[in-house]
Amino acid sequence: MDEKTDKNRTPGDERFAAGMQMLNRVDGEAGARVLDSLHDVCPELGYHIVAWGFGDVYSREELRPRDRQLGMLTALGGCEPQLEVHVGAALNVGLSPKEIVEAILHASVYCGFPRSLNAMFAAKRVFSERGLLPLND
Repeated sequence: MDEKTDKNRTPGDERFAAGMQMLNRVDGEAGARVLDSLHDVCPELGYHIVAWGFGDVYSREELRPRDRQLGMLTALGGCEPQLEVHVGAALNVGLSPKEIVEAILHASVYCGFPRSLNAMFAAKRVFSERGLLPLND
């Protein structure tokens, strides 16, 4: 993402720089792919995801990255492509597959079985890609 992607971004934009650092730490290549996929349609959305979402909110010190990801896992049932990114990020910041599964199971009480099933299958795809299946007791 360069300076021409959003008229709100200025050189030395500390929010964007902090957000990119956090995005890279948490999401790695998956985060970069999301930004790249927005480049030809709405780079401004990518800017705001990075500057506000990761620079202003995610970078706050009140919750550790692993705890933020735990919350995200319960919120994203029904948004499977984004959930797959966050399952990967949750693994990257120290959550175990069992903790991820437990968070999704817990969320089923609040969001229902259809969303929980979709979320669990998204997590399973990520676990499979990383060679983490089967989960052992």
